[in-house]
Amino acid sequence: MNVVLISTYELGRQPFGLASPAAWLREAGATVAAVDLAVEPLAAHSGTIAAADLLAFYIPMHTATRIAATVVRQIRDINPSAHLCFYGLYAPVNESYLRSLGADTLIGGEFEQGLVDLVRQLSAGVPREELEQKPQVLMGRQQFLVPDRSDLPDLSKYAHLNVGPGEERVVGYTEATRGCKHTCRHCPIVPIYEGRFRVVQREVVLSDIEQQVAKGAQHITFGDPDFFNGPTHSIAIVKALHEQFPDVTYDVTIKIEHLLKHADLLPVLRDTGCAFVVSAVESIDSKIVEAFDKRHTREDFIRVTGIFRKVGLTLSPTFVTFTPWTTVKGYLDLLTVLLELDLVDNVAPIQYAIRLLIPAGSKLLDLPEVHEFIDEYNEAGLSYPWTHPDPAVDELFHRVLLAVREGQACNESRRQMFRRVWIVASEAYEAKVTERLALTQLDQAPPRAEIPYLSEPWYC
Repeated sequence: MNVVLISTYELGRQPFGLASPAAWLREAGATVAAVDLAVEPLAAHSGTIAAADLLAFYIPMHTATRIAATVVRQIRDINPSAHLCFYGLYAPVNESYLRSLGADTLIGGEFEQGLVDLVRQLSAGVPREELEQKPQVLMGRQQFLVPDRSDLPDLSKYAHLNVGPGEERVVGYTEATRGCKHTCRHCPIVPIYEGRFRVVQREVVLSDIEQQVAKGAQHITFGDPDFFNGPTHSIAIVKALHEQFPDVTYDVTIKIEHLLKHADLLPVLRDTGCAFVVSAVESIDSKIVEAFDKRHTREDFIRVTGIFRKVGLTLSPTFVTFTPWTTVKGYLDLLTVLLELDLVDNVAPIQYAIRLLIPAGSKLLDLPEVHEFIDEYNEAGLSYPWTHPDPAVDELFHRVLLAVREGQACNESRRQMFRRVWIVASEAYEAKVTERLALTQLDQAPPRAEIPYLSEPWYC
């Protein structure tokens, strides 16, 4: 059985979602090729695709699915007869659209065993009409295998870590857990995992890191939706990582609620080489935080910022800055808080222009008020389009997005792009005096030590 696993986009990471099932399928006797179209052209793999019995697209997020939809027709032209599978978070919830693209099988959750089972059925000659027709959401606890990265592109082709002027580090990627025990309403993980998370065994994670370090990795990104869902498990991993590779740094993602609850563990992160912690703050507006069910407050965010400064860790907050509940005043308030907390250098400028996506199955749909501003589900767009009740907010979004893009095109610093965004927001709020005072404060702020960041910004 010839299997081709295809990834289209995973935030500049070498995809765990190809390497892990590749190991499972090869152990089951399949011939497997892993193709990452994010960093290599489709034409380079046309022969491999033409010989495939099973083509399986990994779609863990919105962008990956949109790109997959644009290339599946080309792949079908190369191989019109192979069984077509989509697996990952976005597979089960977008059944109708993916079926229209020719999907035969859809798998979500813990997909490795599902892919192995599918290969065994196809190898046994089970007719398509007798295979499972409904999308599969698999939640069984798995004994993972060490991911097989042998035919993936070199780590140097992926996002790197900037640690100073002209200084970069090669980045590897792994996962210590999947899913999340929280049910934030806006999160695309929730419709699949529904408050559950699954552990990747410690020895598997460490072996995966070891093989990537042997290939040149100097920094590891942990892709867990929340690294402190299982803090005992996670801390044991980073301690072992640091003991074996003391010069290798890493980054993790942890929600504000957990950073406060487990503040005693932050010095351990610092001492084991954590370069920065991403936290999906999303908003400091109580109405938005409540709608998202984030379970933190504006004051919690401020407290965490203070704790990080005291401990000596770098916080990289992310936001969903434009929502149906955003106001022009509230947007300017967020910028003001970031300025007052001296976090301008910590925030990737794209975060100022993130617009809420409402995917299929979103728990936001449980809120009656949401139905007042959404349109019918857009299958090709993989989301419910929405219009803000105040046209000024939608106009602000477009102007901010343009400002960020212009700043990126000019290769501006984070402070320079913040200045652009601040001017746009203050003009929208007609707050000229505030604008001048804030920009003076920004100009007079002392230079910060270089804050490490990945060359491809993190966002959902």
